[in-house]
This record gives sequence, structure tokens and C-alpha cells, in this order.
Amino acid sequence: MRVTRPVPATLFGSGNVDTLGSIVKDDEIGLVIIDAALSPVQQRNLERRWQAKVIDRTGLILEIFGARARTHEGRLQVELAALTYQRSRLVRSWTHLERQRGGFGFLGGPGESQLEIDRRLIGERIARLRRELDEVKRTRALHREARKRVPYPVVALVGYTNAGKSTLFNRLTRADVTAQDLLFATLDPTMRRLDLPSGKKAILSDTVGFISDLPTHLVAAFRATLEEVTEADIIVHVRDAHHPDSTAQRDDVLAVLADLGLGGAIEENMVEVLNKIDLLAAADRETLLNQISRNAETVALSAVTGEGCDGLLALIDRRLVNGARAVRLDVPLSDGQTLAWIYEHGEVLGRRDDSEAAHLSVRLSEADLGRLRHRQRVH
Repeated sequence: MRVTRPVPATLFGSGNVDTLGSIVKDDEIGLVIIDAALSPVQQRNLERRWQAKVIDRTGLILEIFGARARTHEGRLQVELAALTYQRSRLVRSWTHLERQRGGFGFLGGPGESQLEIDRRLIGERIARLRRELDEVKRTRALHREARKRVPYPVVALVGYTNAGKSTLFNRLTRADVTAQDLLFATLDPTMRRLDLPSGKKAILSDTVGFISDLPTHLVAAFRATLEEVTEADIIVHVRDAHHPDSTAQRDDVLAVLADLGLGGAIEENMVEVLNKIDLLAAADRETLLNQISRNAETVALSAVTGEGCDGLLALIDRRLVNGARAVRLDVPLSDGQTLAWIYEHGEVLGRRDDSEAAHLSVRLSEADLGRLRHRQRVH
């Protein structure tokens, strides 16, 4: 049911509220899930009208998060997100919370309302959770510093929830991370050694799945987990090629990454994986393979069967070879020699020209990057 004009008190118009209420009553439905953000007043009014528990999109996501969290960090993040959400629900939501507690101490007075007490207790718990997560963040930073001394490059898997990241993680690392046909099956970052065809080694990180319209405070709660992505040398964006909304899901993931300040990494360090090609019809599969044949940064594969996984490992290997890293360069269009040198020695990932300069995203080895800087000083 689409709502063209949301009603402040109930979201739906009175006719729709009555119609849905009849369905809830006749089918003895105890839980109603609304695919939208409900205000506390709307939630309370709908529960009264329908005599059933009502939760919105955020509430459902939190319920799933709560069922999936396994580690201490995961539980901390879920509780922080849930309490932040719950605190917003306390604003004039339930009238019984306005009852006054008796005053205490020598001042007397009316004391605090139950609403104020609950809000204060939630605020104190949120502050404690944030301190604990800050400690987790510091520990993770120490681990990252230790890895840099090894040093192994980090490859992070990102993607929409249920795109097959954990299945691919298991396939590439021969691990046994939980991989199920479930939303948010992975909430806790998992890292394993990745052996590449050249003999080089990397660290592969599995991360929480993204979803469209993810509320800001949920993204904030899982920011510590997603910091593994911000530190990654390569981001592997896993997409469900079989899903009818695959393109929209891609846009949602890129939007969240941009919100995390990873706009540059999207352009410079990302490769794309089109997963689940084993589920495509023969004609659709052929069309997809033809489309990506011209794009060296995209791989089609099946994490379940293993088809195409060697191609992904080879691509990661190429990107990491010789310690190459992505940089942004601004080269005057008049300097044709330098532009030609960059194309000869580097891997041009993207280019945008204006009237004066070519703005390039280029992958270069450290040695060639040093040579390029020398050339520019000479010029």
C-alpha cells in the first residue's frame, strides 16, 4: 500500500486504517510491520486502533540485528542502535510515563516524571556503550598498526545484505564463516588470510551488509565495524547479479560508502563482483558476460560453485602487484609527454578533462610514483 499524503496521527488515512484493522482482527495478527519510518505518535495510535504490536522499518532491522549479533562488539553495536532508537520513542509516546515520582532530599518538589527517568537512564547507558565501543575502536586500530608492520594489504568485501559476501569469503579463504540466506547474517567483522596466485598474501575482511534507507543512527552504530573498509587497500563490492533490483542495491551501497567518507576509495580502490551467475538463465548470463568483457575491473562469478573466483583472485593480485597504489593526478593538457608517460607506466582507472587539465585516477607502483614526481619537479 502506497501512501501519497502521510497523515500525521496514523500515517494512513482513516479508511485505510479501518480496512487494515479489519484484516488484523480477522486474521488474528499480533505483529504489523510498516515499511516506513513511524513517529512515536503514529506507532502508538496504530497499536491502539489495531490492538496489535506495530513496528516500523527501523524496528524490524533492529530485531534482525539483535538476532544476528554474535560477538561482544556486535552486541554492543546492536544495543547502542536500539537504545538510540528507543530514546526517540520516549518523546510523548506513552502517557503513563508522565507520572511523577516523589521528590527527595531537602528541596522536596515534584521530582522527575517516569519519562525523564527513563530518558536519563537510557542516556547514561548510551554513554557507557559509546565508551566501550571507543575501546574496541582503539583495539582495532592497534591491530591495524600491527598488520601494517607485517605488512599485508587488506581487501574488504562490501555489498548489499544477502549478496553472498560471506559465501565468497569462505570460498576464497577456505573458512567456515556463517553464510546463510538471511538478511544481516554477518554483523561482526571477520578477517582471514588470502593466498593470491602470485604467492603474495593479503587479509580478506567480511563486513556487515548494507540496506536501502538505513537510518543514520544505525550507520553510526556500525561505524567501528566499517572502519575496516576505510583502511582497505582494495574494496570488493559484491553484487547479487540475480536480484531484480541489483542496480538500485549498488546505488544504495555506494551512497552509504560515500556517507562514510569513502568517495575517493570508490573511484580508486574498488572492484566489482557480480555474484550468483549460477542462478541466471542462459541468455541473461551470456548478456551479462558480454557486457562486462570490456571492463577489466568487474568479475562475474558464483561463490557457490567457484566459477570465476580465480578471475577475481587474479584481478586482486594485479591490483596489488609491485605495491601499486591509486593516486589522483592533475596534469595540464599541454603536457602531452607526461600524460603519455602515465598511460605507459600506470593503470588509468578514470579520467575527467576540463579546459586546462586532465584529472586522472591512476594506479602506480611506488617506484614509478617517485619517477613521476621527479619528472614534475624537472618540468
